[in-house]
Amino acid sequence: MRLRVAGVIVLLYAQPVSRIVRLSADDVISDGDTVLLRLGEPASPVPAPVAALLLEYIDNRDNMNTATNPASRWLFPGRRAGQPSRPDHLSALLNEVGVPAAAARGAALRQQLLELPGPVVADALGYHDKTTSRLIRETGGTWSRYAPGDHTRSPKGWTPPPR
Repeated sequence: MRLRVAGVIVLLYAQPVSRIVRLSADDVISDGDTVLLRLGEPASPVPAPVAALLLEYIDNRDNMNTATNPASRWLFPGRRAGQPSRPDHLSALLNEVGVPAAAARGAALRQQLLELPGPVVADALGYHDKTTSRLIRETGGTWSRYAPGDHTRSPKGWTPPPR
């Protein structure tokens, strides 16, 4: 179950394994039927089937019955007291089950950028906007003219036309 959860986070949210292992159970926000994963601001919604898997995994995490980890909040607790799993170890395990983490993360991020504006992806997934802008140019994305920011405000001095 640990590898399925880690693989889903890589494939859906384009997260590097080094960042996945630093997630805590507190980064999974469950509010009724809605489950969110805090990767950036705002937290990203988790699709229903994945939400069920994620919540079940949190209740049954590995390495929780050892003397070093009885109250660990890490989503992927490691073998050492108070430490998360090692990224190289988790990445190797993902590779063994057919999820090449680095390649899958890059493909997932590029797909997100083809479907959404770069600034939205950057904020939601915790990437720098320069990274997403560069990847949009590389992938031939069409969101190059998206204007980030609050679109509900009117420019200073602008008045709406009479109705």
